[in-house]
Amino acid sequence: MDVRLTSEQRQLRDAAARLADELGPGSVAELDDVNRRQRLEKAVDAAGWRALRSDGASGVEVALVAEEFARGLVDVAFLGPVLADDLHRAVEGRRTIGAEGRWTIGADGRAVDADGRDRVLLLDDRRLRAAAVGARLPGADLTRASAEIGTATELLGELSPDQRTRWQALAVTTTTADLLGAARGTHRLAVDYAKVRAQYGYPIGTYQAVAHLLAESLALIEGSISVLRYAAWSVDELPPAEALRAARIAKVYTARAARTVCETSIQVHGGIGNTWECLAHVYLRRVLTSTELFATRLEDIDRGLS
Repeated sequence: MDVRLTSEQRQLRDAAARLADELGPGSVAELDDVNRRQRLEKAVDAAGWRALRSDGASGVEVALVAEEFARGLVDVAFLGPVLADDLHRAVEGRRTIGAEGRWTIGADGRAVDADGRDRVLLLDDRRLRAAAVGARLPGADLTRASAEIGTATELLGELSPDQRTRWQALAVTTTTADLLGAARGTHRLAVDYAKVRAQYGYPIGTYQAVAHLLAESLALIEGSISVLRYAAWSVDELPPAEALRAARIAKVYTARAARTVCETSIQVHGGIGNTWECLAHVYLRRVLTSTELFATRLEDIDRGLS
């Protein structure tokens, strides 16, 4: 594989990064800014980010957008709708299915990333079903909503074994990209804080103990980038079983790395890192939630691939 991004992929990544920087929450208080979230929702909808797979985007390109959105704590629905969009492609009559409703996906008995969504796709083994999005459920993630799933379901079609496995590879890879983006975001938060917080007359970032913690976090991030890029490339370029295995390996590594980076960020912030006002806990909440979405353990890596 060629790990270099094409010029189009770099432009896509930069566009997602600009959107996240301009309209993502810059503080915990901004999570409640209705006007900001409305502008963000309008921008994401107008740009067609949720229909990337329908527009021919590769797994690498979906992962790039997911990563930048997580880095900037984008708090409108993206991950659920983009995975639903990929499921739509696999079923005959996609235009009929997608003609009505704002879609997300169901996992672990709830509609995930359900903010502003009214329909949910459920993958039951290889059968694809649709249901209504119900009442909002409480959750740890302050940037994404989950909701109940309506009891009445409609059968939309059936996926082939390869289609199901490839979609699983995309789903695991996209949540891994979300983990990486959140790790990058909280690391930047900690670095910026270490540059301005002074102790004993010097910025704390000049002290070796703090600098080493941040450097170790950066090493974990770089390792995560490596395994994620391979998994994202594998989604479209390798046989489905191999792509899913690569995605699971990336998820296991990145989930552990991202949690460590988040905890390090809180530690670098010191006492302020344990307060509600510090964004560090928002990143940690997102990491914990993405870790459990399509959760993967070491012993799961080769499960069901033979």
